[in-house]
Amino acid sequence: MGQKTHPYAFRIGIVNDWKSRWFNGKDYKDLVNQDYQIRKFLIKELPKAAVSRVEIERRDKGGTLTVDIHTARPGVVIGRKGVEADRLRKGIEKLSKQPVKLNIIEIREAELDAKLLSRGIADQLENRVAFRRAMKRAVSAALKAGAEGVRVECSGRLGGAEMGRREWYREGRVPLHTLRADIDFGRSTAHTTVGAIGVKVWVYKGDVVGSNKLRQEKISAEANLASGGPAAGRVKSVKSRAEAAVGEQKKSKILEAGGGKKASEDKSSNIVEAGGGKKITKEVAQADFLEEKSILDEKSILEEE
Repeated sequence: MGQKTHPYAFRIGIVNDWKSRWFNGKDYKDLVNQDYQIRKFLIKELPKAAVSRVEIERRDKGGTLTVDIHTARPGVVIGRKGVEADRLRKGIEKLSKQPVKLNIIEIREAELDAKLLSRGIADQLENRVAFRRAMKRAVSAALKAGAEGVRVECSGRLGGAEMGRREWYREGRVPLHTLRADIDFGRSTAHTTVGAIGVKVWVYKGDVVGSNKLRQEKISAEANLASGGPAAGRVKSVKSRAEAAVGEQKKSKILEAGGGKKASEDKSSNIVEAGGGKKITKEVAQADFLEEKSILDEKSILEEE
């Protein structure tokens, strides 16, 4: 029985923020159900708008309800002369029975959004594209956009097989146990003729280093992160910085698991099965730790000055 933790929920309060921001002790159950109904309504009404997430905020009891829609296609959500946005706002007001302020936020780099990547793979599977091709295409697109590492997983009756199975690809680093790692996670379902196929995507964007900055800088950094841009304070991992310093260009290597190699595959292929690779020694791990500690100490000294 697998004991798994949601990568987004695991980092709430450290790297990530809540998607529903409000507090209510008396009507908590009703408000949670209302948030679920609002998200369900928006996802149903915007199937082709590339919606990544919906954030809901309530400041005062009975006051204005703020709904932020993060999408890669804001024109589809707004509609011609704002007709579609007005229709969505009226639908949310009917569900919540209170005035609604609707904000439509554009995602600048859709290739780094895990939810959009998973939805793109699911759409390709529904259009009968080979699942391996769709997965590798998503991995290469995320890495070209600047991701530190990507993992893609599909599970179900892959390729129309009679028995369901799971296959995944990974390129780069995806440190799921590191709390400061900025990891975006998304999942979608592809409804094919042979059944449902689940798609999961993990995107590692770098480490987020905390710092005591001015409030205005913090607000602009949060707005930039919400719109899909780079977050202030996010740095590359120690390994990536060391490779960049010495000018090393490491050849990419894709890890594959679930299917194994085919007999007809070329022996010179760069794809290897999961479980291989070089193990990290105790001395290398200690050196990486000391280097990371020295960088953080230098940052804290500069901020104090």
